[in-house]
Formats: sequence, structure tokens, C-alpha cells
Amino acid sequence: MQTNFTLAQLAKPEVQEAERILRKCVHCGFCTATCPTYITLGDELDSPRGRIYQIKDMFEKGGPPSPKVVKHIDRCLSCLSCMTTCPSGVDYMHLVDRGREHIEKTYTRPPVDRHLRNLLAKVLPNPRLFRLALLGAWVARPFRNLIPGRVGAMLHLAPKSVPGPSAVDRPGVHPAEGVRTKRVALLIGCAQQVLAPQINEATIRLLNRHGVEVVVAKGADCCGALTHHMGKTDLSHGSAAKTIAAWVKEIDGNGLDAIIINASGCGTTVKDYGHMFAGHALEADARRVAALARDVTEFLAEIGLTGPTRPTGQVVAYHSACSMQHGQRIKDPPRALLRTAGFEVREVPEGHICCGSAGTYNMLQPELSEALRDRKVRNIESTEPDAVAAGNLGCITQIATGTGIPIVHTVELLDWATGGPLPGALEESEAFAGWPPAAHTRAAE
Repeated sequence: MQTNFTLAQLAKPEVQEAERILRKCVHCGFCTATCPTYITLGDELDSPRGRIYQIKDMFEKGGPPSPKVVKHIDRCLSCLSCMTTCPSGVDYMHLVDRGREHIEKTYTRPPVDRHLRNLLAKVLPNPRLFRLALLGAWVARPFRNLIPGRVGAMLHLAPKSVPGPSAVDRPGVHPAEGVRTKRVALLIGCAQQVLAPQINEATIRLLNRHGVEVVVAKGADCCGALTHHMGKTDLSHGSAAKTIAAWVKEIDGNGLDAIIINASGCGTTVKDYGHMFAGHALEADARRVAALARDVTEFLAEIGLTGPTRPTGQVVAYHSACSMQHGQRIKDPPRALLRTAGFEVREVPEGHICCGSAGTYNMLQPELSEALRDRKVRNIESTEPDAVAAGNLGCITQIATGTGIPIVHTVELLDWATGGPLPGALEESEAFAGWPPAAHTRAAE
């Protein structure tokens, strides 16, 4: 792709990076076949190729972009399916990130849109504020069908109840069972510890059972992914810097064999810390952290999963989150682990197409998000599974609003199969009947 940047523009690092990426694009259009928004809308401006042209023009012209350009960039899910498809190796992820950052710095959004985005950026990464917001949403939830647009969409996503804080999310060390073979840190996450504390609980139990000591480092809670994908670089870098500092303290202290992440959206961002902090004083530490980052299934595949301690065999549809298969290029480990645990794993048709969650996307683009969710649910239901497994909380929350099939995190199934409690979402499932409910087991412990 030909570019026409001035020397003054090329003096800016973000423009230099954009030009390197843009010049790799050969306009082939393979990306359009796997882009969720293009498949849904059929508009070239809502394809990766179309957005690449718009970002190029935006950077060449400088200044604030037009509302039309912002609309089409906002519609991108950052699912990165286009990068898996692209034969030329176009780094679309970093290009659209630069585009969003430029929009955030130069474009004045309409007041309602601006305030909503600022509210989400402040509340979602803050567990205390998020918990309070969910309690307020619980009060308004009965009226969700009467409220249109984004607010109604957020109420539909709000859970029926908000679980209490989990003790495992407090800073501390969870010792390995038996001989310790590894020592890892766990990212407890910001939204996840509020919405689904059972995921971290299952992760720690599973790792401890496999001889792994798990550290929850003080200050390492938010990776910055949510605000990063909103173009709010200062906020995202602030959260990431705090988390990096907490993990480096552990690395330089008692040492870490890995940094475990059980939300694939967060994992994609943490593994990219070296790029995020390139040229920054924290670059060296950021690269140390990124080099240790592992998805929990990636790590379990490395150390090996013990065989199941109870009869399994249930049919599980595995939903591969976009951040898992396209962002981190992790495909086989989760499936192989589920099979090792005794489950029958079925592939979801059109598995490369996004479910429509994508961080804050399902709140900011509810119509498109719902269309993609419904498409994903139809494909999942066609496999007739007993349960759905996924490795990203956003996907779990999104898909659960569209189907009655129970959906749980992959580690919850692996934990149950190797001796842990039955996941709460499976308590009423006939296929998993006969085991103590998770709540009873936790109380007994």
C-alpha cells in the first residue's frame, strides 16, 4: 500500500509504526471473508481492508477524523480473525490500536457517547466500583426490556445475582499440594473477580493439585486491556505499569516460573507488554513479564494434566475465544486437556467468527453484538452439547445470555474432573448429576 506521509509526520513514532504496517497490505481482500462485521453488514468500510484505508487517510490528513470514520473504526471488534487469514502478515492489531488512540486524542465524541465510555473506563477496571454498579443494575434489571439502546444492553448482561468477594483474590500465597514443582503468579483480573470468582478458585485448586505454588501479588489485578482497546492509552498504561511492578517484585524475590492468565483477552494484552512499552523506561521489565505470560491451558499442557478421578465422558462444545485462537494463536491445548480429562469435545461450526463480546463492545455496539451472539449460539446448539467450555469471561457472559446450555470456564471442568467441586452452572445439568453442588463443597472446605 502506498502512503503519503510528510517528514514531519514520520518523525512521530506512532506514524512510523502505522506506515510499516500499512505498506504490508496488498489489498487482496482475504480478510473480508473472516471479518464478523463485514459478514454481518456487507459494507467494505466495515472490513479490515476498508478500515486500513480509513486509518491511513486519518493519519495522512492529521487532526480529528470525521464521524463516519469513527463509526466504522468503533465497529471493529479487534477479534483479529483478519490477522489469522492475512497472507501478507499485516499487523492489524497494532494499527487499529493506533487508530483508536488517535481518535481518543483528537476527536470530540457526542456527550452521551463520551460520558458512557468514560464511565465504563472508570468502573469496569475497579472491582469496588464495578460491584456497586452491578448492585444498581440488579435493581433496574426487571425493567431491562423497557429500556432501549446501550443501557438496556448493559442490563441484559448484568447477572441475576452478584457473588461475594473470594478469599483467593486477596494477595497471598497458595501452597502446592505435595512436592512443589513450579511457582507462578496469577492475574486475578478486575471484572472477573467480581463476576466469576469461581474461575480463580478453580484455577488455584487445579494448579495446587498439580504441585504448583500460586502467588497473588499485591497490585497485580488489572492488565489494562479494557481501556487499551478504547484508545485510552494513559489509563491502560497506568494499570499495566502497576501490574508489571508487582510481578517484577515477585520475579526478583522468590522467582516465578510463569505468570498465569485465565482470561484470554487479558493474556493477549500481557503478552504484548513489550510492544506497548517500547521506548519506555519500563520496557525491559515489560518484556520480562511478557516472556513469562502463559494462558492457564498453555501452562497445563506444558506440565501435563493428571487423569480424571471421576467418570466423565460428557459432550463439551469448546468455544475458542478470538483472543485465544487469533490473538495468542493457542488452539490445541484446551481441546487436548479436555479430552485428557475424559470429555468428548465437539467443534463449533464457524468457530473462527467472534461471539460479539470483545471487551466493552457488547455494551457499546449492542445491535451488532447481539447478531453475532445469536449466530454463535445457533452454531453451538447445533453440536448438541451437555455444556460449553471457554477460556474467556467475556465470551462466557455473552454466550450465556443467548442459550440455556450451561457454559463454564475450561479450568472449571478440568478442576471438577480431577477432584474439584462441580461448577455452579452445572448443578442442574442431568449430564453432570450425582455430584455435590459447588456451594456445598466450598462450605464444607
